[in-house]
Amino acid sequence: MSFFSRLFRKASSLSPASVSAPRSAPSETAGQALPKPSATDRAVAAAAEEATLQSAIDAGDVQAVARLVVAGASTKVRQRAAQAIDDPDVLRQLIRDVRGGNDNGVYKILTSKRDALLEKARELEQLQAEISAASADLERHSQRAYDALYRLRLDQFERRWEAVAAQADLALRGRVEQWVDRSRETVAEHLREVEAKASRELAAASAAAEAQRLRQEQRQASAMAAAEQEQIFDEQQPALIAEPSTRQVTERQPEQPAVREIGALIRKARAALSDGGTSRAAAVRRSIEEKLAAALSLPAKLAGQLQQLDQQLDELKDWKSFSVAPKRAELIEEMESLVGATLDPQALADEIKRLQDEWRTLGKGAGEPAEADGQRFLEAAKQAYEPCIEYFAAQALVREQNLQRREALLADLTAFEAGQDWERADWRAVIKALQDTKQAWRRCSPVDHKAARPQQKRFETLAASLQGRLDAEYASNVKQKESLIERAEQLLSSDDVRKAIDAIKVLQQQWRTVGPVPREADQRLWEAFRQYCDAVFQKRQQDLAAYAAGLESNKTQAVALCEQLERIAALEGPELLQRAGERVELRRAFAAIGEFPRADARALHSRFDQALERCEASIKRQHVRDAERGWSDLFDAANQVRAYRLAVAQGLDAAQLDTLKAVAESTLAAARQWPKGGLDALQQGLASDRSADFAANEAALRLLCVRAEILADRPTPPEDQPLRRDYQLQRLVQSMGQGISADESQLDALAIEWVGAGPVEESAYQPLLQRFRRCREPDSDGAL
Repeated sequence: MSFFSRLFRKASSLSPASVSAPRSAPSETAGQALPKPSATDRAVAAAAEEATLQSAIDAGDVQAVARLVVAGASTKVRQRAAQAIDDPDVLRQLIRDVRGGNDNGVYKILTSKRDALLEKARELEQLQAEISAASADLERHSQRAYDALYRLRLDQFERRWEAVAAQADLALRGRVEQWVDRSRETVAEHLREVEAKASRELAAASAAAEAQRLRQEQRQASAMAAAEQEQIFDEQQPALIAEPSTRQVTERQPEQPAVREIGALIRKARAALSDGGTSRAAAVRRSIEEKLAAALSLPAKLAGQLQQLDQQLDELKDWKSFSVAPKRAELIEEMESLVGATLDPQALADEIKRLQDEWRTLGKGAGEPAEADGQRFLEAAKQAYEPCIEYFAAQALVREQNLQRREALLADLTAFEAGQDWERADWRAVIKALQDTKQAWRRCSPVDHKAARPQQKRFETLAASLQGRLDAEYASNVKQKESLIERAEQLLSSDDVRKAIDAIKVLQQQWRTVGPVPREADQRLWEAFRQYCDAVFQKRQQDLAAYAAGLESNKTQAVALCEQLERIAALEGPELLQRAGERVELRRAFAAIGEFPRADARALHSRFDQALERCEASIKRQHVRDAERGWSDLFDAANQVRAYRLAVAQGLDAAQLDTLKAVAESTLAAARQWPKGGLDALQQGLASDRSADFAANEAALRLLCVRAEILADRPTPPEDQPLRRDYQLQRLVQSMGQGISADESQLDALAIEWVGAGPVEESAYQPLLQRFRRCREPDSDGAL
């Protein structure tokens, strides 16, 4: 059962004797003399009651504290007692007891503490639900195969888990770390596969490029050899062609600088290709193209080199386009997988932007992608972004609605200010309106800051106007209270104590009529005013000090006896039983004490009686614990006997059997006291050679559980409900209308039967043992 469920279960009512009706503090009226004992009682009542409360809090006596919540003589004690209650059941009962009474402060404290416990329970259940959901997401994700959204979802699940991991238990954190590691290994395996595929494709492309280069070099070498032969042949031509040749050389002279520049650029482009700089080589090639316009013709050698450069550029561009094609396909696949994905819109927009950035980066230096691929990627991006458009539009609508709500708040506050009669204003309504509007204003977020700036300025101006009026009222009320404090201080020098007290009562009435002041100033002024009021009342109490001292002495003796009895009640074990006989002497000593202060007499007698009752209850519980400890030892020993008998039935080796038997015999011999018949049942079970029919033995144990649950009036699990109905029917037939009553001896008899039952597998035995032992647990009043 969760804490939240326990909080809402039926609260156990406080006993009628434990809570008495609230008492009113004795009041004084002007001009009426009160008897001397009543005045004395009032003088010491507050301190005595506070001491009683503190003792109950220190002793952990929830019932005593609860009685003071309802029956405390002063508001301060009742509220302090209410603050000390943390038990949800007691809180529920006290709320019912004080509901409709005159002390609203106590009711508010109790309901506030109850609501705080409820909220804490809700937060705890929500946290546990979030922990379970976050861990379940990671567990399921670790079992999935890799897809396009695998890494994105892993990041989201990890962020969700990290937000609650600190509140999860250590075992779950360990399992989650294993699931995260498994998911990361899936990502790493995918990356290794991609890298291996790219390496294979790169090796194949490099081999093809190298073969092409070798073939090209062979062709180029053949062309250069043919060009050299042609040049030699031209140089050996007859002199009759010398004049044209001379003219040709003369015409080529202006071309020599351009040819040299082209040669240098070709060497620069080839160097860039050697470094892998395809983009730089392509840029140099464009510069060569510009220079070719200035050169009418090129030497055959340079022409061959330029042709070779163009072929290398084309090959490398083709290779780069080939090598990035799988990556482009992967980006397209990832973008298409985002279409219709159930992701947070902001995360979806970020993922789309990341894929677009990678797409643009991929195209640099490798040529433009195919138009079909680019169009497909662009279309997928548009479709994937559609939920983001709706989301951001909704966000804009929310901001617009918040602006409208703020405008409505501003209009309401403006109307409130205009509708007030500031000569007779309801200042508490002003304070509430200002506070509520400020809180509502903050809740109307987010907004468009630029659009909200004029609106915010208007609100601040209006709030400052109201605050200014309120501050002026505060200042006036502070002056009035300071004046009352001065008049109370003057009464301290009066010789007529009776008149001074009457005047103080008038001042107290006037204090209540003064309007609101700031919280910090109110507390300071009240402390000063109360100090002078208390001093005036204290004058009349001084002549009663001697009488009160005697009563206080008696009270001190009574408190000491109560404390001594409470210390005995707090003991356990043999020491408690040893000191139990002191109760008679303490009762005699308490009865011999004389008169107590009237305000404390009832509380002291009640405290002593309660301490005596607690002693009796502690002694009774100790006897129950001693008896239950014997039964617990019996069940533990029975489990060891069962383990031995189970090992015999399973045919374990002799060494194991001897060990298990020795452990069981040692336990039987070491126990100091067994429940009646328990030792015989254990010894018979240890020596028994009964059937090893595990199913029959388990059925017998189940029937014992059902019988115990019927006797203890506890529910039976659904799987055994038919068995319970059959047994009840048989028992009804056997009883023949004579009536059936459950008592402790019947449960003890069932326990002896349990000890003597045959062996059962561990997986079946432990749940049944828990059910059976739960029937022996005491209920709220301590009975089995």
